Amino acid sequence: MFSLALAACALCPSCINLESEMYDTINPGIFPTNEADATALVTAAAYAPFRSAWYDGLFTSAQGGIHVVSDMTTDIGSCQWDDAVWPDMLQVNFTSHSTEIATLYSDQIDAISKMTLTLERIANIPMDEDVKARLEAELHLGRGWLAYLLYDMYGPIQIASLDVLNNPLTDVVVPRLSQEEMVKYIEDEINAALPVLPAKYSISDSNYGRFTRALGYMVLMKLYMHEKDWTKAIECGRELQKGEYGFDLMDNYKDIFTLENEGNKETIWATVCDRTDNAQMWLAHVLSSPYPTTNPNIQKWGGYRVLWNFYNTFDPADKRLEVLIGEFDGTDGFHYSQATPGTVLIDGALPVKYGEDPDATGEESGIDWIVYRYADVLTLLSEAIVREGNAVTQEAVDLLNEVHTRAGLPAYQLSDFSGVDAFLEANLLERGHELWFEGCRRSDLIRYDLYIEYARKYKNSAAAQDYMNLFPLPQSVIDESKGQIAQNPGY
Repeated sequence: MFSLALAACALCPSCINLESEMYDTINPGIFPTNEADATALVTAAAYAPFRSAWYDGLFTSAQGGIHVVSDMTTDIGSCQWDDAVWPDMLQVNFTSHSTEIATLYSDQIDAISKMTLTLERIANIPMDEDVKARLEAELHLGRGWLAYLLYDMYGPIQIASLDVLNNPLTDVVVPRLSQEEMVKYIEDEINAALPVLPAKYSISDSNYGRFTRALGYMVLMKLYMHEKDWTKAIECGRELQKGEYGFDLMDNYKDIFTLENEGNKETIWATVCDRTDNAQMWLAHVLSSPYPTTNPNIQKWGGYRVLWNFYNTFDPADKRLEVLIGEFDGTDGFHYSQATPGTVLIDGALPVKYGEDPDATGEESGIDWIVYRYADVLTLLSEAIVREGNAVTQEAVDLLNEVHTRAGLPAYQLSDFSGVDAFLEANLLERGHELWFEGCRRSDLIRYDLYIEYARKYKNSAAAQDYMNLFPLPQSVIDESKGQIAQNPGY
């Protein structure tokens, strides 16, 4: 159609006076003009960063995924590939040119601006006011959540105002917020969304996968743990315990991450996946060719591993080892184990975690990627209670036991802990055993002041420095600002 139109124009004298069209911008006279347009625009703007879409999105299974980047820099993760992106992550050798470490910032920061512009674009569209309020709330939560994730990794970020965005030809360098401004921005954005969004969506609801009030409180809880505001973190945790959300632990750990249990009672928020447009590729990145699978068509690249040092901290009776594989009989007849690793288990155990998609024919899987779940809430709440009161309480022990005993392990008694430090150590270990490769370990270790210490101790990193609790901004951000944007200290 486009080429035919050009040809007609060339032959028609009336086509002499042409008006230019900007095909990379939105013409508000044409789109968006109604509720369906607004919904499509918000879906594109608010949800684009939070996908597990092949090699794209914050939750991709590839090297750019936030859970991959986070855990690969800790005592949990390793990768057996020689690609250039891995050494800086694995050796905690961060620079402003480190692939994936630095570029997550530049890949995602513009999404906040897109959400800001989308808020303006839908403001005057005639549509159901309740629907409009929900769409606006989704944009606010999206801005706050993405701002938190970037803040956690890079410190305070740049937030462009609507005036700046509406005048793109103005030569303005948007400054980084202060820490206080950053925290307030995240709080304000999420709090603007909470009164409007539903508590949760069931898997049968057509809106399943859209943002919810539960997600908002989860992000706030993460923020307050980051800021060591234990009182507010506890408030969020107690909110998520309320019956209106209906969260509870699944009976069996291995059942959480399966196709048949998508939308289960433990899932707070998952990014909805399918095998075509929004596939996650976890098993392809983990499994090696001799590992037996029911579906023989699953791609097996044999990359990601959980380090043996960390694997060996598990009790052999821990049921979570059913999907963290340190020993198996290969389809080639070889018995793989820590003692006999072959080429498959050199770096560590297989972090299988997710079940098989029976219809996968390669790297793709349609199993939803779980981003936040209730076990995370229970263990954070347990930690916050002890930190706030500087005392180990029965409630804190009971909360920890909900996760600990689900793994088939004997319950802790209050008398098992000699003091606060002993309890916090047990909690940190439990979170590691429960949440490996769910993107929690780096933040946990930083909160415990152990991130760099563990990098030196368990990653044998000679490059890790105390200032590396924050990742560096990409060098391009510094260069383009002509020095007005300061790099994170130390880099």
